[in-house]
Amino acid sequence: MAKAKRSKSVKIVKKPSRSKKVSTPKVKALPKSELKVYKTLLLSERNKVGGGLSHIAEATLNKSQREASGDLSGYAYHMADMASDDYERDFSLGRATDEQRILYSIDEAMKRVDDGTYGACLACGKLIPKKRLKALPHTELCIECQKTKEHK
Repeated sequence: MAKAKRSKSVKIVKKPSRSKKVSTPKVKALPKSELKVYKTLLLSERNKVGGGLSHIAEATLNKSQREASGDLSGYAYHMADMASDDYERDFSLGRATDEQRILYSIDEAMKRVDDGTYGACLACGKLIPKKRLKALPHTELCIECQKTKEHK
């Protein structure tokens, strides 16, 4: 039997990654005692928002359109009444969506408390003023970065 010729070894060259590395700003840490205070604030805020969300769901989403309007008869009612009921239902669904977004941002802020990055702006890395954190404990951005985001 004839032996097969060995091919020359091929050197594999890795291509550089085309995706740009996103540099995250260096985050300054808050003292643990302050983090406990903000965690308490976040939990309180979460309870308020969660209670509001369950109230909206109970009052709007768990009832049929007929039950929500208070019409328990088998007769049709005026189209304007139906439109008002639809508007109220859509409005409540919008509120529920907003409340859900707030709950998500509170949960994200709680994760940042746990990993020690809470209190720093996610865009620029500067510390968010304590006044802003107390007013809006689930905020991610400092005022300047928030203004920039809103203007886009």
